[in-house]
Amino acid sequence: MLSSAVQRYVGFPTLLLAMACLTLPVQGKVLSRGSAIKWQPAKIVNGSPILFQIAAPSRVQKISATWLGHQLNFFRSGDSWYSLAGVPVETAPGTYELKLTETLLKGSSAEITRKIKVAAGVYPKITVSVAKKYTEPNPEQLRDISADKEVKQKTFSTETAQRLWAGGFVAPVSAAISDVFGTARVFNQEVQSRHLGLDYGVPAGTPVHAVNRGTVILARQLYFEGNCVVIDHGQGLFSLYLHLSEFRVKEGDQIETGQLIALSGGSGRATGPHLHLAIRWQGVYLNPALLLQLSIPDQQVPE
Repeated sequence: MLSSAVQRYVGFPTLLLAMACLTLPVQGKVLSRGSAIKWQPAKIVNGSPILFQIAAPSRVQKISATWLGHQLNFFRSGDSWYSLAGVPVETAPGTYELKLTETLLKGSSAEITRKIKVAAGVYPKITVSVAKKYTEPNPEQLRDISADKEVKQKTFSTETAQRLWAGGFVAPVSAAISDVFGTARVFNQEVQSRHLGLDYGVPAGTPVHAVNRGTVILARQLYFEGNCVVIDHGQGLFSLYLHLSEFRVKEGDQIETGQLIALSGGSGRATGPHLHLAIRWQGVYLNPALLLQLSIPDQQVPE
């Protein structure tokens, strides 16, 4: 949680928060063979999640795509096909190709390429102070950090081919945002990291809810993250909840959207009680604030 002085500096910037709360417009282009593609948000920046939508004729049986080296699998809802994707925060501004493959009912396929512009996101820089053990850990603490690294590598290597999430994503708490995604953080006068999540300024003990349905694949204490829950939403999509005070789920639990999973706290590398929410997609961290704004159809997940 940021100090009051830091919060005044960052603003939250009324402008940034106001922008985050706007309804996201949709961009659209016409494809060949009667298909049309749209995406949210209309302006894509580095760090953005994306919802691609393709209105395809009924003869289309399957749609897949590649985007920035990632494989996309589309699902059908009504007359359209949808897929979540994203742009790594390190991606340089420019124009990138979305390569689509439409498989028809008769077995033939059509390949379509569309160029999509990625703009530069504007992210703030802040200075915070934390205990020295988090910036200059001793040998014993380094061993704990190394052990945690192995745990996280195993956790994020989880591969669930099936999409487990369904419908729109919901906020884990009802509270103001205290730090936005992408903030460059200077710990004790030294740049240490970029803030790859969203912080909510909630007091310890605040109920924390799952942003969507999935499976709990991690519920334990880690050195930097403190008490941490990770939910696998399928197809490489994970949500992470950090600095918790209590767990209300265990590893292996099946979770529904909005279900209570933990209580907030200030464990791990935190300047005070708050909730840190992170979204990881195929190894890339994306802006949770934009994911929560996407208009996603309330479709069923196939068994």
